[in-house]
Amino acid sequence: MATPEFEDIADTFDFLDDWEDRYRHVIDMGKAMDPLEDAFRVPATKVEGCASQVWIVPEVEGEGPDAVFRFRGDSDAMIVRGLIAILKALYTGLTLREVMKVDAAAELGRLGLNDHLSAQRSNGLRAMIERIRLIAAQQGA
Repeated sequence: MATPEFEDIADTFDFLDDWEDRYRHVIDMGKAMDPLEDAFRVPATKVEGCASQVWIVPEVEGEGPDAVFRFRGDSDAMIVRGLIAILKALYTGLTLREVMKVDAAAELGRLGLNDHLSAQRSNGLRAMIERIRLIAAQQGA
């Protein structure tokens, strides 16, 4: 299960043969995101387990498992901002129930990220996914 936005990213990654080009694309996606206001850069929104500073702010519309999930996020590292942009494409617009069904490892595997991220970045990515799943669970998935 993937959103059209995530499918667009997967298509772009298929088109970009070289990992360096893919890496630059991830960074460009991060640069294109709106920065998170300082008021949201607080301990409650900070994702633990990331080498970089990462914040995720959920925006859930509705209640229960059919509520629609969106989030805003930011990081002090450009590549991580890009990873947040990819996660936004993967999850934004899904219901909380659908968020819980996403096989993030498989979907991100389609992009080849697992093979090219450092162990620290991979751990941080997993921590962001765990936070998203926790938010969905707490909100009523």
